Amino acid sequence: MASVLTRRRLILAKIETTYGTDSSPAGSNAILVRNLEIQPLLAETVNRELVRPFLGQSDQLLSQTRVEVSFEVELAGSGTAGTAPAYGAVLRSCGLSETLVTSTSATYAPISSSFESCTIYYHQDGIRHKVTGCRGTFEMNCEVGQIPAISFSLTGIYNAPTDVTLPTPTYSNQATPVIFKEGNTTSFSILSYAGCLMSYNFNMANDVIYRELVGCTKEILITNRAPNGTVVIEAPTITAKDFFSIATGTTTGSITFQHGQTAGNRVTMTTAQSDLGNLTYSDQDGIQMLNLPYIAVPTSAGNNEMSLVFT
Repeated sequence: MASVLTRRRLILAKIETTYGTDSSPAGSNAILVRNLEIQPLLAETVNRELVRPFLGQSDQLLSQTRVEVSFEVELAGSGTAGTAPAYGAVLRSCGLSETLVTSTSATYAPISSSFESCTIYYHQDGIRHKVTGCRGTFEMNCEVGQIPAISFSLTGIYNAPTDVTLPTPTYSNQATPVIFKEGNTTSFSILSYAGCLMSYNFNMANDVIYRELVGCTKEILITNRAPNGTVVIEAPTITAKDFFSIATGTTTGSITFQHGQTAGNRVTMTTAQSDLGNLTYSDQDGIQMLNLPYIAVPTSAGNNEMSLVFT
């Protein structure tokens, strides 16, 4: 019997037309990922706890069976302005809308209803795990000298795995990433202060639950979100920017940056109403850094805590 090789893995993802119905992703729906992990069978364990005149365990039953898939993608565009990146279907399955403007932009922004879902095929060298009805959340991490990345965590409906020939992927709409550094990353500002940026973190923090009731459809639900993150910059003087007064007051403001300088591979991340939290100091190369935790809040219009724009 041939061994199942860990290195021979592949992930495909495609938006579902009907929730929980297999959208049959093909090789053209392949996504280049890293740190790919799967919990192929995640369930609640119910022990029968039988009383018997001898020692030993009772058998157990599994309920609420589901699958969790996690992976990272490099923060890069499709290579063509106005075309969604290969992982666009996954962003949409994390509670974001997608707006495409031909030859111009692909924009992702939060929604509060009519959430989309995707089918994920996780191939492990001839073993296919089909995960339907996937929804989830994500976190973006950017640090100077590194490739910025988005970490996804998705939950889907369990389907029995099968032996399937590993498909041939067609990797497209994922441009080569660029390092997060001066020149590649521009237009940074935090509450109108263009400081020296060390790192940026944003967590969409969706509440994702699996719900299975008698008489109802098995479903992964997004029930809330609490976007937040942390920005680390060189500590400015109080005269240059008094972040302490801002944090203790009621002022909110924009945090934004553009990563990449080539059309089709430019990404602009913005949290327009950022509310600062408990500021702390840290040291980096003997330089005092200021850690700025924030939450991203919407205006009264709603669904505008953040935007991710590919141009």
